[in-house]
Amino acid sequence: MPAVDYHAQTTLITGASAGLGAEFARQLAARGSGLVLVARRGERLEKLATELRAQHRIQVHVVEMDLATDHPGQALAARVAQLGLHVTSLINNAGFATFGPFHQADPDRLRREIAVDVTAVADISRAFIDQLRTAGRGVLVNVASMAAYQPNPRMAVYGATKAFVLSLTEALWEESRGTGLRVLALSPGATRTEFFDVVGTPQAAGGTRLASPVDVVRTALAALDRRNPPPSVIAGRTNRVMASLARRLATRRQVIRTIGRLTAKEA
Repeated sequence: MPAVDYHAQTTLITGASAGLGAEFARQLAARGSGLVLVARRGERLEKLATELRAQHRIQVHVVEMDLATDHPGQALAARVAQLGLHVTSLINNAGFATFGPFHQADPDRLRREIAVDVTAVADISRAFIDQLRTAGRGVLVNVASMAAYQPNPRMAVYGATKAFVLSLTEALWEESRGTGLRVLALSPGATRTEFFDVVGTPQAAGGTRLASPVDVVRTALAALDRRNPPPSVIAGRTNRVMASLARRLATRRQVIRTIGRLTAKEA
C-alpha cells in the first residue's frame, strides 16, 4: 500500500482542542486533509480552525460537543451530516484519567471517564466505520496508551479503558483488511500535554520523561504510511523496549508490583 493521500479527505478528530488532538489536526492539515474538530471547548477549536485555514487553505469545521453524553456516535454523525460532510478518516483522541486509589475515587468521575474513554470510542467508531470502509482510502486511529499493556495501580480505570481501546482497535484492524481503510491503535507514553492537568498531578507520569506531541503524532502517521501498516504502534523507542521487556522477562505479578511502587511514591 502506498502512503496515505490526505488530499480531498475529511478527517474527524475528537479531543482536538489541545494536546495530541490539536497536533493531529496540524500535521494532517499540512498534508492537505479537511478537518472536523470536536471537543467541549469551542473557543479553542475556533482559534485552531482559524489558524489552520489561514496556513493551509483547507476547510475546517468545528463541532462543540461533550462526548460523555448518551449515544455520542449518533449525535456526532448527525452533526456532521448537517454540515453536509462525508468523513473519510477518524481520529478518536478524546480521553482523560483519574489518579489515586480506586476506593477513594469519585464514582461520578469514574463513570464519566468510562463514558469518554470507552463508550465514546466504540460508539463513534461504529457510527463512522461504514463510511470509512466505503471510502477505502483513509485511516481510523484510536489513541490507546502504554497503560494498556499492564494493570495500573492508582490509575486502575484508565489502564482498563486503554486495554479496551487497544483490543478493540486491533480487532478492527483485522476486520478492515482488504477494504483500503487503515486501522491503528496508537499507544503513547507520558506526553507533554494537558493530560496531567486534568489528572490533577504531573506525578502520574511515574517520573518518566515526557514525549513531544509532535513526535507522537509523527510516529502514528509514519506507521500508517507503511506498505503493510501494523495494528498498533507504541510511540517512543524507550517505551517500546520497556513494553517488550515487561512481556518477555517479567511475570505479571512483577510488572503490577513495579507499577504499583512507582505510583505509590507519587500518591
